[in-house]
Order: sequence, then structure tokens, then C-alpha cells
Amino acid sequence: MKKPPPTVDPLRLLVVILLLLPVLALLGFGVLWLWQSGNLLYWLIAMVVCGVLGYGLQQLLVRQERQLLMNMSTEPNPEWPPRADAIWQQVEALAATCNPEDWPLEDGRWISELGQKAMETVAHCYHPEVEKPLYELTLPHTLLIIERASRELRRDIAEKIPFSNRLTVGDLFRIQRWKAKAEKMFNVYRAGSILINPINALLSEAWRHLRERSFDQARHELHRWFLRAYVCKVGYYAIDLYSGRLALGDEDQAESTTPESRVDLEQTDQTAASAAEPLRILALGRSNSGKSSLINALFGELKTATDVLTGTTQALEPFVLSREGFTQALIFDSPGCDSSFFDSKPMLIAAGNADLILWVTPANRPDRQVERQFLDALRTYQAARIDRRPAPLLVVVSFIDRLRPANEWQPPYDLTDTANTKSANISAAVQAVAADLAVPTEQIIPVSLQEGKIYNVDDTLWAAILNHQDEALRIRLMRCLDAKKRAEDWVMLRRQMAGAGRFLRDLPEMLGKRGG
Repeated sequence: MKKPPPTVDPLRLLVVILLLLPVLALLGFGVLWLWQSGNLLYWLIAMVVCGVLGYGLQQLLVRQERQLLMNMSTEPNPEWPPRADAIWQQVEALAATCNPEDWPLEDGRWISELGQKAMETVAHCYHPEVEKPLYELTLPHTLLIIERASRELRRDIAEKIPFSNRLTVGDLFRIQRWKAKAEKMFNVYRAGSILINPINALLSEAWRHLRERSFDQARHELHRWFLRAYVCKVGYYAIDLYSGRLALGDEDQAESTTPESRVDLEQTDQTAASAAEPLRILALGRSNSGKSSLINALFGELKTATDVLTGTTQALEPFVLSREGFTQALIFDSPGCDSSFFDSKPMLIAAGNADLILWVTPANRPDRQVERQFLDALRTYQAARIDRRPAPLLVVVSFIDRLRPANEWQPPYDLTDTANTKSANISAAVQAVAADLAVPTEQIIPVSLQEGKIYNVDDTLWAAILNHQDEALRIRLMRCLDAKKRAEDWVMLRRQMAGAGRFLRDLPEMLGKRGG
């Protein structure tokens, strides 16, 4: 049965008019006084000017709030693999198409429908081959995502919404009902003011229209931002969920060593020296380029035999590198890329597992074709691995002390000083290496590694390594996630099988107790 429209009780309306009449009379007498004193026109002009200025200021505040809201948007995780970048762009595209008119907040269905749309966007990118990609997830990982999203939402509401710790859900519903009643009372007041003072009422209505228009615009922007933030937040966690890189444990993934690094640490007889996962630094280059000398220079002492003879280093050889201000690392010496001991396939795998690569090339060797071939193969290999970001590459140009004039060695050298022949030749060597190996010049560090002539290692090279430490740590985290995920699958399978076995073992006894 249709509910009849609400009617206004005449006695209640009379009570409201009697209560508001003295106030409305003041407004009317004020306008009458302005008219009698000849100031009504000035007052109208002042009101219009103030209204225009207020409206313009409101528009400025709306633009500032819009920019502030844009700055508060969810950002992609820099630790995601390259494949996630393209998926995140699709999530942002979906968020940009969310129209407030299509998703009214008063209708609670938008939460599930818009969230499902964002989840399906991500799931389809990771599982395009199945009919229902949304179901391609495990129950423990689904519960973990719900737990994390709820925890974050609870924190935001408790910290950013006033009185959220005092108001109950019932209070919110009661406030909504009182809001409707207050609007009815206000409409009665507007009708009464028109009857008593039409001019003042019309001006008030115009002023209220300006305020409401500004408020509606701000509310519209806030609504749009809220929908965008919601889609991005759901998409963010969906990428974590469907990428398969989400670990069920809450512990730091780099707190313990991976099986690969544990084996390498055993070779150095310093297993106990590193409880956490070390960075993995790979030194590559041609034979006699100075790789071993570079490692010795980084340690400041003799750690490995230098390549006095071609091909001295026959396999990857790890060393534990510890230095103040730098995360403990395993640095690997490698065979020259032009030696018979060099096998490109395992070396590419080693480079794929490295967090930082140091490529050593001699300044006095112009034939760099073999180096360029391996570097191109390495770039192709890294580009094909869309589940892992490539390790940063630094090129170390060695033997700059042998550049002409060979008998001169008076460091430091200013590479911008063209009047000094040694400086100009070092600068030319850096430019030639950049062109031959297709590497930006800012990633190239000229050094001298000769005993007694160590130069540019403790300052420039170490500064460059430290500058790339954060990027290397992010790559280490991705590497640890992969290793922990592989180990976690086997550990959980063993626990599940053991739990199922105990349940089947105790089942007859439990059935017997219930039957008895």
C-alpha cells in the first residue's frame, strides 16, 4: 500500500511562525531602514560583489582540494615486477572512468559491484585463459587479503574520521532521520520568509543557491576521489593477490637467508656472519679487465688472486663484503666473457639472481664487441623476465692510469679540464665506453686498480654503489619473495599432509566416543 505524502499540521506551522517572527521582523526592518536612508542600492551592490568574490574563492579552494585529493591517491608498489606496471595502468584507467552519478553512495551495492569490477580487471590480466579468472586464488590468500584490507580500513577510519570511536551504526541511522526532519523545518522557514519579506527572501535564496552550488561541486569532487581511491586500493591488493607473490607469513622476507645464498656463504666459511639475506653483487667483464683487482680494492685487502694470467677465475667465486653504511653482500668474481671458462647460459642465470652488477672494462682496450654482445644478451634476458626487475648496472672503466701520457699519474683528475691531456683522454675513454656498450655516462666510473695507484674506488665508485643500494634492496626483496614462496608451498604441503594423517588416525576414536 502506497504511503500518503506527509502533511503539515497548521498549528505546528503557526508555532514556527510565531517563534521566527521577531527575527524575520528584524530583517525586514533592516531592509526598510536601508531603503529609507537611501543605502539599499549600495547594500545590494556590496552583496553582489561579496557573493562574486566568495564564489571565486570557493572555486579556488575546490581546485586546491582537487589537487590535494589527487596527491592522496594510492601509488603503485615500486617492488612489483614489470608486468604489474601494465596491470596497474588498467586499474587507474578503470578508476578514472568511475562517475559519481553511476555509483551513488546511498546505494550500498556499489561497494561489492565496483570492488568486483576492479578485482576482475586484475584477475583477467593474470589468468586470461580461464573463463572465470576471479576464482583463481587460494582460500588462505583470500582470507589474508581481507585481513590486511580490514586492518588498514580500520586504522584510516579511527584516525581520520572525527567521533568514529563514539558514534555507533545506529547513531548514523538516527542522524539521517533527523536530517530529513531538519530539512522540512527549514523549508517551512523559507516559505514564511517569502511571505513576510519577499525582497530579502529572494536575495537569501540567491545566496543559498551560490553556496549549495559550491558545496555540491566540492562534494562531487570528493565523491569522485573516493571512488577512485576505492578502486585503486582494491586493485592494489588484487595485484598482490593474483600475482602469486603474496606470502602467508608476516615476517620480513629478507630476515633469513635463501637456500642459494646459504650455499654460497658455506663456500666462504662465513655462514654465521650473515643471519639475513645478503645482497648479491656480480662482477662481470672480459679477462684481465680487473674484476679481481676491483674486488680486492672494494675490500681494501687481498681477497682473491688477481688475473695475472688470462682465465685465472674459472667459475663464480663468492666473497662476503661488509662495509659501514652498506648492507652485507656476497660479491662474486666471474670468468672473463672472452675466456674458455665462460658459459653464457649459467652466467645469465647468475646475473638474473644478482641485485647489482658491476661490469669491468679496461680503458686501454678499444675492442669491446664481445662485451657488447654479452651485455645485449643480458638486456634481452632481463627484458623477457617480466616477473623480476633488472638489477642496476654500473660500468667500471679500469686501467685509466695506462692512458696517454702513460708516464703521468697525478690524481685527482677533473674530467671537464680539456687542457690536461690525461683528463681529456680519461673523459674520451668514458665517452667511448658509453657508446660501445650502450650505457649512460652517469653509470660509468673511471678507476685505477693498480697496486699503489688505487683511485676513485673509495669515493666515486662507493658513492655510486650506495646510490643504488635502495634499488638493489627492492630487487633483493623480490628475489626473497620468490624463494620464500617456493619454500612455503612445500612446508605447507607437509603440514597439511601431517594434519590430515593425524585427523584420520584419531577419527575412529572420536566416532567411538560419540557413539558411546
